[in-house]
Amino acid sequence: MNRIRVLIAKPGLDGHDRGAKVVARALRDAGMEVIYTGLRQTPEMIVDAAAQEDVDVVGLSVLSGAHLTVFPRVLHLLQQAGMQDAVVVGGGIIPQEDVSALEEMGVAAIFGPGTPLSTIVQTLQTLAEHRKAQHDISPD
Repeated sequence: MNRIRVLIAKPGLDGHDRGAKVVARALRDAGMEVIYTGLRQTPEMIVDAAAQEDVDVVGLSVLSGAHLTVFPRVLHLLQQAGMQDAVVVGGGIIPQEDVSALEEMGVAAIFGPGTPLSTIVQTLQTLAEHRKAQHDISPD
């Protein structure tokens, strides 16, 4: 069985990454392969890393309030790179009223402060399994 490959990225000027590192460790402990890009990543850098690492999931951690700018840009660049099937999830400080807008854009899940790590792990496992099932039945 192939391990789920997850890219965790901190877009923008936000300099706080403790939560992203905690989530990365929980995903790694659950058997996923995690690539952490570090702080102050541009959407272009994130998508380049996602393509190079051939990831299943792109996780964006945003605390700066730039989620309505960053997420659509990453989704657009993933599509341009032929990676529109990559699962995009987000976490951080994202107001509840923005969650539905992000989901409509194509973000698969949003995890706010206090989300149990087990919920994040289970959700990513489910999303990755669903992605794999779509690949197995789609004609290429």
